[in-house]
Amino acid sequence: MEIIQIVIFSVIATIIIVMLKVHRPEIAVQASLAAGVIIFALVIARLSPILDFIKIYTGKININSQYIPVLIKIIGIAYITEFGAEVCRDAGENSIATKVEMAGKVLITILAVPIITTLLEMIIKIMP
Repeated sequence: MEIIQIVIFSVIATIIIVMLKVHRPEIAVQASLAAGVIIFALVIARLSPILDFIKIYTGKININSQYIPVLIKIIGIAYITEFGAEVCRDAGENSIATKVEMAGKVLITILAVPIITTLLEMIIKIMP
């Protein structure tokens, strides 16, 4: 039922922000940012069961444990990048949002290089 709370908060925040854009546009962006941070924090706080699940099952399926933190970082970068880009778009800065997304993609690619290298080495070993 937490999604209902988040949606209700979001709808109320949206109504307030729309009214602020009309009457006090200079603080509408800050209000939007604050609402976004609150929603983001509520969601992030609920990630621990997912991380526990990953820890339990990586031990059971014999995955090299060095890749799990990398995958978690990649997922984190993706979410943070999306959040940052949307904040920029809400402020009317589409160009900066695009740069934030590009930076996120580059950082994800850099983090993925060791995993990609291992996969390529495995493919080379099984090829005749």
